[in-house]
Amino acid sequence: MNEMIFKMAYTLAQDAFKADEVPVAAVIFDTQTHEIIATARNQTEALNSPLAHAEMLCIKAACQKLGQKRLPGYSLFVTLEPCVMCAGAIAAARLDHLYFGAFDPKSGAIEQGTKVFTHPQTHHKINITGGIHGDECGQLLKTFFKKKR
Repeated sequence: MNEMIFKMAYTLAQDAFKADEVPVAAVIFDTQTHEIIATARNQTEALNSPLAHAEMLCIKAACQKLGQKRLPGYSLFVTLEPCVMCAGAIAAARLDHLYFGAFDPKSGAIEQGTKVFTHPQTHHKINITGGIHGDECGQLLKTFFKKKR
């Protein structure tokens, strides 16, 4: 199941690449029903918003679809290690599990930098699995930024 969801996220990240957005995408999955609740890709350029990260858009769409402000019992799959803004949103949403692809040594906030979920002030602890298809997800990002230079 996780493989199928990551494949979906990667395809969405490729769509972001084609739209000249940083190729990152996210999927929220119901661990009980195995239903995909929401999907999103980065849209910071299209929406002219620094808040339009895939994780933020995906969390918002899932909450709106379900009519609730928290997402316990749900998992987030994302192709890149979330930044501190997205990690804060993940904590606020009370997601159960975070699966991510490429590690982000520059802006990541899960295994890098601030390590949000291991910080003593973090109220919500989450299960984390990082590095899933990390090489593949990372290569897509490298290709995107190489094209930009």
